[in-house]
This record gives sequence, C-alpha cells and structure tokens, in this order.
Amino acid sequence: MSIPTVEESWARIDDWLARHAPVSHSLLRPPASDADIENLRLELGVSLPDDLVASLRCHDGVELRPGAPVLSTYGPLAGVADLASSALFLRDVAGDLAGDPDDEDELAAFWRREWLLITLGVGWQSSDGLFLSCRPGPHFGRVGRYFDEDAPSFTRWPSLRHLLADFADALEHGRTFKAEVPLAVDGVLLWEREEEPLLADPVSPLALAAAAREPEPAPTEPDPAPLVPLADGRTAVLAFSRIVTHIPEPLPDQPDLLFAEGLTPDELLRRLGALPATLRPRTRERARAAGASPWAARRPLVRAGTAGGWAYAAQEAGAAQFDRPEVLRRVSAGTRAVALTKRGPEVRVTLTEDGIACPDASRSVMSPREGSVQLPEGMPPRYVGADPWPGSTTAYTRLLTGLADDHGIVHDPDDDADTELTSALLLPVLDDFPEYELRPVTVVRNFDLAALVERTEPRRLRAAVAAQLTRLAAETRIDTYPEVADALARIRRGEDVRVLPDDPLDLRMRTLAAETWAARRMVPPSWSRDPAPVGPEDFRAWVVRESAAQALRAFIELPVPVAAEKILHQRLSVHWRGELAADLRES
Repeated sequence: MSIPTVEESWARIDDWLARHAPVSHSLLRPPASDADIENLRLELGVSLPDDLVASLRCHDGVELRPGAPVLSTYGPLAGVADLASSALFLRDVAGDLAGDPDDEDELAAFWRREWLLITLGVGWQSSDGLFLSCRPGPHFGRVGRYFDEDAPSFTRWPSLRHLLADFADALEHGRTFKAEVPLAVDGVLLWEREEEPLLADPVSPLALAAAAREPEPAPTEPDPAPLVPLADGRTAVLAFSRIVTHIPEPLPDQPDLLFAEGLTPDELLRRLGALPATLRPRTRERARAAGASPWAARRPLVRAGTAGGWAYAAQEAGAAQFDRPEVLRRVSAGTRAVALTKRGPEVRVTLTEDGIACPDASRSVMSPREGSVQLPEGMPPRYVGADPWPGSTTAYTRLLTGLADDHGIVHDPDDDADTELTSALLLPVLDDFPEYELRPVTVVRNFDLAALVERTEPRRLRAAVAAQLTRLAAETRIDTYPEVADALARIRRGEDVRVLPDDPLDLRMRTLAAETWAARRMVPPSWSRDPAPVGPEDFRAWVVRESAAQALRAFIELPVPVAAEKILHQRLSVHWRGELAADLRES
C-alpha cells in the first residue's frame, strides 16, 4: 500500500480539524517561508529531510496555547523557531556530558547534533518528544523517541511521512495513536487512552487460598538415640556431640499488640474482621507458618487472649492493622483501645476512646539506624542477632511495661507464644477516604467538572452521575455481584443506600480489596519467566474492580461532585463524555 505524501496527509488533517475541532485548527501556524527553512538549515548545519521541509511548508508548527493540536503524548509539532532552539539547547546539554559517543551506533548518545526535536512532548518543552535524524547514513529521516531520563530509541515510523499518515488515519477513523484515541470535545482535539479489555473471569487469589490447606505443625518428638549392647548384657545410649561457634539468638518476638477494655477475645476478633471459617486455636509458631502459606493469601492473621480486664490481639502475619485509624475506631466503639506498634525505628503507643483518638495519651520513640551493624547478604535483620534500629527493641519492652502504670495492662507476649490462643485470618476493614480526596476537583480528564456542577441542578446532576456509575459498574463487571447490583438498583429508584459494617455490600467491598492486595503480591515481576497462577492481567482486573467499588462507595458516602470525579476518572470507555451528555439530557 502506498503511503500518502506529506501534503496529502496534511490536507486530511486540516479537513478533520476544521470540521470537528475548529479551535485546535485555528492554532496551526501558517506555512514557513523558504527563507526561514533555509536559515534553519544553515544555523544548525544539517541536511533537512524532504519530509520535514514539506511539512514546514504546510504548517510552521502550532501556536503553543491551550487547545493546540498535539500528537497524543508526543506533544505539539515544532515550528522552525522551536526546532532551532531545542536543537541548540540539547547540543549544549550533550556537550557538557562526559564520554565519547559511539559513532557506529547512532543511539549510543544522549543527543546527536544531527537530530532535530520535531515535537515538544507532554510538557511542551525540550525534555522529551519525537526527533528526526538528519545524520547521513541508513537512519537519515527516521523518527526516534527522545526522553531526557532514558536512552533514545527509534520508533516504528521510518519517516515523518509515515508518521503524518498515521496521524491522519487516527483522526479520520478514530484509530489508536500511541494507545490513545482522538476525540473532538468543544472544538478541541483531545486524546483518551483506550484501555485493553478486562479479563471477564480473573484468577481469584482467595479462591486459590480456599483450595489450599493450612499447614499442619511438623512433629517435634526427636528420634530415639541408638542403643549399644555392652559385654555384660546391659545396653547404653550412644550419643554424639560437637563444639560449634556460638550463633546469636534471634531478636525477641515483638508483635504488634492491640488491647480493648472489657471485650472478650471473640468480640475483639469480630471487630477486627475475623473470618469465621478460619477461627481455631493456634500457637505463635503455627500462626506465623499459616500466615506465610498460600492458604492465607496475604491476609492478616491475629491471635487473641485476655490480660486482666482487657482482651488483646497479637498480629502474627500479614499487613499491619493496629495502627490504622479505621481499625482503632471500630475496635474502640463503646470502650477504649490501646495499641502498641513497632515500625522500623519507631515504637508507638496510641489510645483511642469510643472511636476518638487521644493524641495527648500517645507516646512515640524513634531510634536511628546504627551504621556499624553488619548484616550478611540476603539475610533478614531479625535473624542475625542484631537490631538494625538500636533502641527500638528496648523501647518496645519499656513502653509495654509502662502500660501497667498508664492503663493497668499487664502482658508479656513471650508468655503466650506456646499457648494455643483463638486466632483467625482477617478481612480488613475498608480504608478511610484520604483527606485530599474529599475536596472537589474542578477538572477531570480535561473535562470542566466545576462548570458542570455549577450549571446543573443537584437532583439532575445526581441522576446523571448515578447513570455514569451504572456504566462504570458494567464496564468493570462489579454489577455481576448481587450486593452491588442491588445497591445500583436502589440508587436508580432514589432509595437511601448505605455501607454498614459487616453488611453484604461492605463485605463484598472488603473482599475485593483483599483480592487486589493478594494479587499485587502474587503477580510475578515483568522479568520473571517462572509460571505463576496470577498474572498481570488478573491483577489489573482486580485493581479496576476494587477502584470501581470504591467509586460506588464514594457515591453513597460523599458529596456528588466529589464522587463524580472518582467515577468519571475511572470510566473505561473513551466515549464517556458523549454518554454523560446523554445522561444529563435524560435526567
């Protein structure tokens, strides 16, 4: 198939922009003069490819103003002045870099003096974009990709002529260009990333865990020593011993602890989100082995007991829970909770009363890292007999002892290490929305959300955003969960919907969060060649589903303008703007 000429491609680009994006079309500069093009060649001392000359004779780049036409994230096309200033700037930067670039490998350089930056990248400046090689040889006229934080590379376009033809095709036929689709919105050319289809049935880490068995403790009885017959008919035990170099004992076990006054261990576990099917007595050793096994699927595991008038929980595996305000608020409802946590150099005691944090009663000790601690390569710090955070071990013990004076709590974690305490895996409670997410966002994906909110009657806005939420739920397939489908139906009917602790919708959202957390840690790195049950596409599907569930929760719990940003930001269809306009007309 023949490739259109530069002039033919520009005619198609001009026509599409004039009809669909007149604002962007008006920001194309007029043709560059032959004198300007010749001065560029002389100033830079390079031979200009014919395609570049032809393109400049169509348009001398674009006006660098809002709404200017851009080539997706490659940025706007450069004019004569931009080509000269970028080339001189990058030559100057490259001249300050040490090393002599390999003349045989054109890409073995930060920047070549024979390269021209023909687009101005995402930031509309000379830090990234597409370059054109003006270097004599096999790559003359070829289009490359430059980024100042990475090595340059050549693209699939052998010339600017090929690049402009693909740009024209993308505009006319709505095809992807650098994984984005061109759109005309309010007279401006915009680009939206076209997402790959989601897996309809991603591998479930929790289903894999359900099919696995919890590891049983290994037998601890030693083999009997051999009997040796003696001459008089008696027997003796033959034993062997050897002298070895002393191996330091590992650091004391110092798990995170959470105390709740007046609760039973079972009630404390319930408030923490214990999964009933996993409840059973476990020693510390068994709990930690279970928590590290596929059966746990990276979920937290805790053991619970009593200390005087307090129930306590010790976290033995999984992501830390006892310093989360959401957890402390839930555990302390109607009572008070005290948490002792250790994070690297920091040991902290926090008090929460009936859901309210008491900062005046909190205590924190920091201990800097000691540079003289030497750890064998590949060995975790806690197994070499040295504390990489000097003082934190002692601070933990001191603050634990202080709980007796401050709160009447007397407990030593070592006392129950071999005791079979009631324990369970947790389905962690939902995160609070971060403070920064509670502020209204004015622009989402180049869409003026603030203007929409201001001009739209609240009831009508809510109905349109609810319709967008329904579309998002269908795209991400969370509407296949009955709890979500029921909530969406009630929202469409205008009924009050809430996410209450431990109700079906809450449990579904927490389960999606647990799936995502486990998948994130099970998916292999990109360089791995080993087979894995959970792949990148499975992980992506769980991330998108959890995010959509959080958008549903935002619609239920937050003001509509705040929820609208979260919903619109996550829409997978590139045509969501048109769908929103239709939803507004129908609401």
